[in-house]
Amino acid sequence: MIVALLNQKGGVGKTTLALHLAGQWASEGRRVCLIDADPQGSALDWSEQRNREGLPRLFGIVGLARDTLHREAPDLARHADHVVIDGSPRVAGLMRSALLAADLVLIPVQPSPLDGWASAEMLALLAEARIYRPDLAARFVLNRCAVRTVIARETAEALADHDPPVLRTAVGQRVVFADAARSGRLVSEVDNGSPAAREIAALADEVARIALGRVTR
Repeated sequence: MIVALLNQKGGVGKTTLALHLAGQWASEGRRVCLIDADPQGSALDWSEQRNREGLPRLFGIVGLARDTLHREAPDLARHADHVVIDGSPRVAGLMRSALLAADLVLIPVQPSPLDGWASAEMLALLAEARIYRPDLAARFVLNRCAVRTVIARETAEALADHDPPVLRTAVGQRVVFADAARSGRLVSEVDNGSPAAREIAALADEVARIALGRVTR
């Protein structure tokens, strides 16, 4: 299973979600590889920080910020249960390659009209990829949101009948994500019983059920 987190807009939390999905699946005993396809290399930086802190490696991280990703990712997938791609914003060639590599695309958005408008280019690239990959599945995921706010509810309702639809699990705006990242940790390692850790576990479960169930579109 290859899951790509993509959005043309930066700052929506792709890397945070990618790392935490990979970490959650690894904690459940699955073989996981994360592909850092962002030239900024934030996931690789997180891994280096983790090494400096003397923490054990949870999953493999490979830097592949090039537009041959769709040809290279399947080789990595043969040796892993899950491959997670942390995509690059604003680089159309890398985005297209990641779309062609993926079984499921997750599009992180924040509950804001600006994020909805910024997703238009991403959806155009998705439609283009579906010419070659008609069964390519995709979902929006609400991230960095105060779940009980009016705007979060309105965003979820607006996306409910959208193509692609929105995942049921939303991930809140929580300081623990930034605190954990600074030391190369995941929120489950900081506090496994926290709301953030529970949201990530629920998100990983929902995504795995969609991808492994081969739910399309």
